[in-house]
Amino acid sequence: MTQFLPPNLLALFAPRDPIPYLPPVAKLPHEKKTKGYIGIGNFLQLFEDPKDTPPPTRVETRDERLERRRRERAEQVAYKLEQEIALWDPHNIPTSTLDPFKTLFVARINYDTSESKLRREFEMYGPIKKIVMIHNTVNGKPRGYAFVEYEHERDMHSAYKHADGKKIDGRRVLVDVERGRTVKGWMPRRLGGGLGGTRRGGPDVNLKHSGREDNERERERYRLEREREAAGDRGGRDRDRDRDREREREREPRRRSRSRDREREKKRRSRSRSRERKRRRSRERIKDPEIEEIDEIVEKRPRDRDRDRDRDRERKRRRSHSRDRDRK
Repeated sequence: MTQFLPPNLLALFAPRDPIPYLPPVAKLPHEKKTKGYIGIGNFLQLFEDPKDTPPPTRVETRDERLERRRRERAEQVAYKLEQEIALWDPHNIPTSTLDPFKTLFVARINYDTSESKLRREFEMYGPIKKIVMIHNTVNGKPRGYAFVEYEHERDMHSAYKHADGKKIDGRRVLVDVERGRTVKGWMPRRLGGGLGGTRRGGPDVNLKHSGREDNERERERYRLEREREAAGDRGGRDRDRDRDREREREREPRRRSRSRDREREKKRRSRSRSRERKRRRSRERIKDPEIEEIDEIVEKRPRDRDRDRDRDRERKRRRSHSRDRDRK
């Protein structure tokens, strides 16, 4: 196509002149003549003596640095924990309740739940003397747990048995007795103690039960020691009498159930003995088909009666349990 262009345009597409050749300034590496390699024997006297060489400085690796920082943080936390444990005294808390054996610990409370709402929910078990809701000392926000002191210890026991898992403002609360002043050596969870292990992580790490049933024997032992110490004054004696009466009331149904179990056991033994005697007599007698039929009928009657009695008792128990639930 360019051949049909006019000369003035063809001049624009004409090639340039080639680059002129110039000789190289220096020779190429393979053209140079060198002296070759020489040894370093002449320079050995310039090296320092190995005895005077300082040991090499060891540099800390990344893993070692992380481990060192983790260890330092753990030591700081342990030191701070020791100081807090030394200063912690549950008996000298100004905002605490008066009687720890009448105090109920309520955890997992909704942060929007007020004291009046909590009083309204727990007053159904008995008259409440005082409610202490724990707040953060820095920003004043609620911590999600509280202490409820009842006027009577039996009301506290009733709330302890029936209020666990109760739903308040959309959250199920956890109920336990106060252990800080009733169990020796007890520490809260922030100081390394406590019973909380249900929310550590996954289902393989978490505990199935809340742990509130543990340490009951230790708590009862500490309670008896406190009662012995306070037995010198009259007020302590009156308190002991009230507690003994309450314990007697609690033990009364247990004794009744035990006596009923003993009576049932005696009846069963007497029935088994009578059956053995009848079997021996039947063996001693002459084997007669008519007599054997009569003996079988006689033996079946008490068994049927026992089954009917057991069924009637079981029905009565279910009815009483259903009535108690309806009342609650």
